[in-house]
Amino acid sequence: MKRLLLLSLLLAAATFAASSHQSAAVAAPGDDGPVYEMRTYWAHPGKLDALHARFRDHTVRLFEKHGMRNLGYWTPIENPDQKLVYVIQHAGREARQKAFQAFGADPEWQKARAESEANGPLVAKAESVLLRATDYSPPIRPSKADERVFELRVYTASAGNLGRLNARFRDHTLALFAKHGMTNVAYWNVLAGEKGADTMLIYVLAHRSREAARASFSAFGQDPAWVAARSASEAAAGGSLTAPSGVKSTFLSAVDYSPTR
Repeated sequence: MKRLLLLSLLLAAATFAASSHQSAAVAAPGDDGPVYEMRTYWAHPGKLDALHARFRDHTVRLFEKHGMRNLGYWTPIENPDQKLVYVIQHAGREARQKAFQAFGADPEWQKARAESEANGPLVAKAESVLLRATDYSPPIRPSKADERVFELRVYTASAGNLGRLNARFRDHTLALFAKHGMTNVAYWNVLAGEKGADTMLIYVLAHRSREAARASFSAFGQDPAWVAARSASEAAAGGSLTAPSGVKSTFLSAVDYSPTR
């Protein structure tokens, strides 16, 4: 009887372990799990305010209604191209597709879009990139603080070096950014199967001001810990971890309806 009980317990434990392993595999980042989407809109000349009004009065609420989580909405501080940049979160790729289908079919959205475009479309061009959070990103959620500016930084890794670039951020860069007064908001890689999945790191920082950002980066660049980390990582890679002209920065202001400000 004891032997039978022991065998039953061992079988149950093995079944539970296999089930847990399978669940973990399903939830692994990049398979499905949370999917983030960064969308950039270029408004037609003179239409940016109307686009903001449509988001403020209709779109952000309807996104939430259909299962999309609003995280942040920004415009470049210098914005000659009339851009709006925002990030939303989905439960997964399939959930994203279903959410946008339901959103597009929603009579309230159709009415709001038709009324707002009575004198022509508001958006001249739109781009979207699907993202997954890196394993070292802070929790990605809406946040508010005193007056601050945001910085969107897009890195293109040199060939084969995205893993090393992520490792340097994980092991050194994030802590050094915080040491020098920068707030780490979110870090993403492009979702597997999408263009840039093997090369791109996209992240958002917050600063007290652009002047504070310049001072922080100056101190960061001279920090011996950063100099050593950079030298060691580039020695191991045989050169720079980023491609030529592979670092781009844009300073952003949060709009009044953004959950993150």
